[in-house]
Amino acid sequence: MKNKFGPTMYQAFGLHISSEISLPELVTTARIGGADVEIKLGDLSRDWRAAEVEDDFYAFEDDRFLFYVPEVAVYAIRGGRQIIVSPFAGAEDKRIRLYLLGTCMGAILMQRRTLPLHGSAVVVDGRAYAFIGESGAGKSTLAAAFRSRGYRLLTDDVIAVASGGEDGGTPVVMPAYPQQKLWQESIEQLGLQSDRYRHLYMSKYAIPVTAGFSVDAVPLAGVFELSRTDGDEVTLSRCQALARLALLRIHTYRPFLVSRLVGDPWHFSTVTGMASRIEVFRLQRPAGGFSAQEMAEAVLRTVLGGEKVVQG
Repeated sequence: MKNKFGPTMYQAFGLHISSEISLPELVTTARIGGADVEIKLGDLSRDWRAAEVEDDFYAFEDDRFLFYVPEVAVYAIRGGRQIIVSPFAGAEDKRIRLYLLGTCMGAILMQRRTLPLHGSAVVVDGRAYAFIGESGAGKSTLAAAFRSRGYRLLTDDVIAVASGGEDGGTPVVMPAYPQQKLWQESIEQLGLQSDRYRHLYMSKYAIPVTAGFSVDAVPLAGVFELSRTDGDEVTLSRCQALARLALLRIHTYRPFLVSRLVGDPWHFSTVTGMASRIEVFRLQRPAGGFSAQEMAEAVLRTVLGGEKVVQG
């Protein structure tokens, strides 16, 4: 798990990350010094015992957030600049990295006043389009369908959205790292083979994105909320102002952290500004069957100007 030759510098979410832990998912960089975030190994057992724990898994202390994952590790995320990892004996490296690159990075982004959304994002015609929704809605599968059509992936699971600067301009999606996480069913329906990929947990696999990953930040033009419907067709509608705001608030990554890490006023101001500058849509798919390619077609017709969208 530990890098053999000392800390390695990686790049992800628009950040330079120095890590004592090997992170094969991330892109390495030759940059020396000046890390935005440091990841270190340490012993947090005493800290966790002394902490005032909430809901068995979380503790908040000034600018530090403690996160406990049974049989995996205790993590301490501080000030948007540091993550301490305290693994339990026998914990799998891939499980340690799973939470490190998920909840921990989501917390770091919040602490740095970068909005994390829960979903995937791709690049179409020089603009970023994000797919958000509940777990199992099909966000990663839809992004994979775009990849199969030659479009580049920006991020999967955690979407880091930076503001457009002090003038509140167009928000920008920062590239994460070249990997997707897909369920076995989605892998098979996309014509891939699960035995070619690294198993993560349950029936979910890590899919490397070697040639179809965008290394550049891209302006965010639109967000699509994915959900299921009892109907038998893919439907798409444009959201009005209040609905846009609600969807962006609901689908913030780990929303329970907002009030404790950045405060509700910052979150409200951020999503309000974003909602006024981008298009937001509802994209519904039939509960049964595989409709990722149909959904991709509906999105492309909309963003490339080929179809009138219902006002929702």
